[in-house]
Amino acid sequence: MMPTTTPSRAPVLSHYPEVGARAKAKELRALDIHCKKFISLSPFCILSTATADAAPDISPRGGLPGFVIVKDDKTLIIPDRPGNNRLDSLGNLVQNPQVALLFMIPGVNETLRIRGTAEIITKTDLCDDFTENNKAPRSVLKINVDCAFLHCAKALMRSSLWSPDVIIDRTELPTMGQMLKDQIQTDGEPETQSEMETRYRESL
Repeated sequence: MMPTTTPSRAPVLSHYPEVGARAKAKELRALDIHCKKFISLSPFCILSTATADAAPDISPRGGLPGFVIVKDDKTLIIPDRPGNNRLDSLGNLVQNPQVALLFMIPGVNETLRIRGTAEIITKTDLCDDFTENNKAPRSVLKINVDCAFLHCAKALMRSSLWSPDVIIDRTELPTMGQMLKDQIQTDGEPETQSEMETRYRESL
């Protein structure tokens, strides 16, 4: 089980004040009604995993609001939808079951942080329960929650993340096809952005 208490402060941390009482007290050992509501409204989360020797990785996960299912106060279920088959997260979880999640809701500046351990389940009957667009996931993640808490709004307020004023026009970047062509030195014309997005939609 991952620790939920504040570790001894390293010397570098002496440059910062002690954590406030409310910030300490808000850490929960199970999901309460507010955590469950937050998850039910969230269409997006970031999944953090690590290898056996603690090399970290993160991966986005998305779907309709509530795509992460709250089974009970200590358990979450995340269907593994089609991706690029790198399987970085699943490969890490085979070695190291520790996991962290950051849930976000468009328009809400607070986030929800969860830590726990994950089990990869491939049982056909369970996977079939999460069929979407006529596609059952090849696996689901069953996450045992060790710690959950709401994170304050400061970072998203500073970034104005949900403000229309900060939306970047896609043309500010090369197309994904062009960037990949440059990075892996492929021959031929790069896939256009519209072609790539059409291909993505067909495989969702």
